[in-house]
Amino acid sequence: MDEALELKRLDLQTRLERLGSLVVAYSGGVDSAFLAYAACQALGQRMLAVIADSASLARNQYDDAIRFAQDEGIPLRVVETAELESPEYVRNGADRCFHCKDELFTVLERIRSQADFAAVAYGKNTDDDGDFRPGQHAAGLHHVVAPLAEAGLSKTDVRELARHAGLRLWDKPASACLASRIEYGRPVTRQALEAVERAEDALRRLGFHQFRVRHHGEIARIEIAREEMSSVLTGGMAERIVYEVKQAGFRFVALDLEGYRSGSMNVLLPAGDLARS
Repeated sequence: MDEALELKRLDLQTRLERLGSLVVAYSGGVDSAFLAYAACQALGQRMLAVIADSASLARNQYDDAIRFAQDEGIPLRVVETAELESPEYVRNGADRCFHCKDELFTVLERIRSQADFAAVAYGKNTDDDGDFRPGQHAAGLHHVVAPLAEAGLSKTDVRELARHAGLRLWDKPASACLASRIEYGRPVTRQALEAVERAEDALRRLGFHQFRVRHHGEIARIEIAREEMSSVLTGGMAERIVYEVKQAGFRFVALDLEGYRSGSMNVLLPAGDLARS
């Protein structure tokens, strides 16, 4: 580890120790998992990772998050959130993520208060400031702290620290919630979430590593990392993909030739919606 990254790690450790006690919003992604691990190292039993058992969290992600916490001895609590009962969330406008995080942070604040912990934290890193993330507004309203970003850690930094710590998920592909796959304006329903999850599980079984299945009604638009794209059109793979994705509930299957890119649904939003959110 180079000296600059070690200084950031020490800064993160100091910030966590100064907090004294902490509830961590935990999803099992690299950022929240490393934050939970670092908080456990700094605070021991004076921290608690909380994961939401939500319809928008894929089961394979949920199960892996539980295993990671158990493997690393991280105190963990599972809660249920009710974002699908919120008309604003189901409507799936540009501010959908705000309503999801508002529900989550409300639940976490209640847990924090009951346990008399000092703060709630989430896994924002410095790269997140350059992206469209309405959930950060919810974090601000609930006074949720972001120790990774405050210590100056980028996504690459977090992955390197996780690798250096021997955490198996250091190179885990990024995976936003299932609702982010559904085109804006199309209602978020349990049926739509399950269709996306089944289709992505199928692609994972077929051996793909970095991809998204974007839900456009009857059409599944598949984004696959450019380095994996060549395998789609060889050895009958295209036919297998079409069969599996149709089995998941879609009528048409389209391959996006631009390949995988994070947040591609945001290009469909009017500039005014982006600015307001």
